[in-house]
Amino acid sequence: MLDLIYFLLIGLAAGWLAGQIMKGQSFGLAGNLIVGIVGAILGGFLFRLVGLAAVGLLGSLIAATAGAIVLLFILQKIRK
Repeated sequence: MLDLIYFLLIGLAAGWLAGQIMKGQSFGLAGNLIVGIVGAILGGFLFRLVGLAAVGLLGSLIAATAGAIVLLFILQKIRK
């Protein structure tokens, strides 16, 4: 249960960070949480694909944020 809470908190932080990095692509609290969670899954997949490992809290946050940035970039291109 505690792992789920950590995953959600990392997802929320990653979604917020990605929104800040992508210049105003924030979707509010719930939207950032969803973007962060999907980004965490995507970031973990992308990191494994290139042979990197996200270890610990900071590594998880970096991977989730990277995935959320990629997701926001894709969503931005789809919107246009």
